[in-house]
Amino acid sequence: MTEFRTTDLPAAERFGGWHDMTTSALVPNALRSDHEEDFRASVQLLDFKTVKVSALRYPPLETSRTTRLIQRSDPECYQVMVNLCGGHRIVQGGKDITSGPGDLLCYDTSRPWRGWAGDHSLAGVVGVMVQVPRALVPVSARRVEQVSPLLMPATSGMAALFSGYFRQLVAGAAAYRATDDTHLANVTVELLTALLVHHLDAGSAAPDETHRDALLLQIKAFVQEHLGEPRLGPATIAAAHHLSVRSLHRLFGQGTTVAGWIRSRRLECCHRDLANPLLRHLPIRAIGARWGLGEPAHFSRIFRAAYGMSASEYRHLALAGHSRHPSSTARR
Repeated sequence: MTEFRTTDLPAAERFGGWHDMTTSALVPNALRSDHEEDFRASVQLLDFKTVKVSALRYPPLETSRTTRLIQRSDPECYQVMVNLCGGHRIVQGGKDITSGPGDLLCYDTSRPWRGWAGDHSLAGVVGVMVQVPRALVPVSARRVEQVSPLLMPATSGMAALFSGYFRQLVAGAAAYRATDDTHLANVTVELLTALLVHHLDAGSAAPDETHRDALLLQIKAFVQEHLGEPRLGPATIAAAHHLSVRSLHRLFGQGTTVAGWIRSRRLECCHRDLANPLLRHLPIRAIGARWGLGEPAHFSRIFRAAYGMSASEYRHLALAGHSRHPSSTARR
């Protein structure tokens, strides 16, 4: 668990510090607030490797995630905000949704949005943010996109279960051990999947399809957990799940190879870390090795092919953007 409080900073640096924290720990957003001169906010971040859960408290603010920011960095996640106090409004994909205390709001990091949290008074927002990679959720992304952003009142049923679980997850954070990460991540993914399936009324899937989706979810979580191991490949994944390599490839379906999916995930993690100012001390080769790409020439070649520039060029541009004052960036 990582804790961050803006009150640990001088008043003039608090809004900028919050902007930098949300950019590196969640997703890049442009921020604006009427409370920038003394921005009092806090977060407890639980990072379970594949998913993140954040307990947030902050004054009213406005967010904007543009196409340019998405191109700069996108974890390709669903974000669910569990509102405990205050409310949110989000405009995404032509929909304008407003949530209040007790509501769940689900949206997608890969599509532009504008958002407003709280109102113009001093009353701010208290909530729990859950961030889960779309690739781990065995629900048609196209179908979710058609109805998102989703507003789900947490008064009963699946939404109430989801809300209660994450309140308790945050409350008990101090007692978790590192070995709990994978289990808690899997439970989080399963709960979000169940919530989306329930909301979309997709529970009529055939048993074989349901089993396939559950197995694919398990395999993708396994891959995410072992991305840093250079020997991770179709043979090791198949053996760990008692499958033949042919069955594993068939499970992934047409158009996506297992090796290609692993490579894409590794590159996304490297892309994210290269833009993180907290990791600027790490050599580029160390970041590649951290995610299983330990051969520098190979890493350099596939990074350029994926992003159209070298890893060093991308890092220079990304960190130069971080060095500019956040509040000036937010007002562009």
